Amino acid sequence: MSQVTLDKSTDAPADAGGSGRFWAPRRIPAGIVAVLVLAGAGLLLYDIVAVRAHRPAMRWRRTLARQLAERPLDNTWVLAGAALAVALGLWLLALALTPGHRSLLPMRRPHPDVRAGLKRDAAAQVLRDRAMDVSGVRSVRVRMRRRKAAVRAVSHFRELDDVRADLDTTLTEAIHGLGLTHAPRLALRVTRAARKG
Repeated sequence: MSQVTLDKSTDAPADAGGSGRFWAPRRIPAGIVAVLVLAGAGLLLYDIVAVRAHRPAMRWRRTLARQLAERPLDNTWVLAGAALAVALGLWLLALALTPGHRSLLPMRRPHPDVRAGLKRDAAAQVLRDRAMDVSGVRSVRVRMRRRKAAVRAVSHFRELDDVRADLDTTLTEAIHGLGLTHAPRLALRVTRAARKG
């Protein structure tokens, strides 16, 4: 399983120092919206053509027109339908305006035609492996985010201050060695292992 994503890109400037966020194509939501809009538009167009051909309008359209004419605007069903439409619209706007691919951390660009991204799980595994190499560390948990790497380490011998200092140095070097466009801030917490018995 590949942990680094590469993308050939020709629209980047020659002096690009880092990759921007990776944008998700979001084919499934776009496909669902396209199918629903096409089906609704086709059904409405068919009904309008039928009315123009002196045939009665479909029952659903007559019922909908009557309901909209008779129900006041403060009716519960009207407000619920409006709230649903607003929520769907905001969701579609959020999908259109946000990059997605939150699991990929953009990396620096060694060449303007190549974009690379490192998966968060892989970055967390690298930091965990480097932290486990520090003397006195018994276990490590790493949560990698875009702006912060939260590391919780448990030490079973050595002074906590010494372990914390070594971990801080090692993990800072490891974060810079990942080659990320924006190096996340290190949030380090070191605790003593619970004594048995």
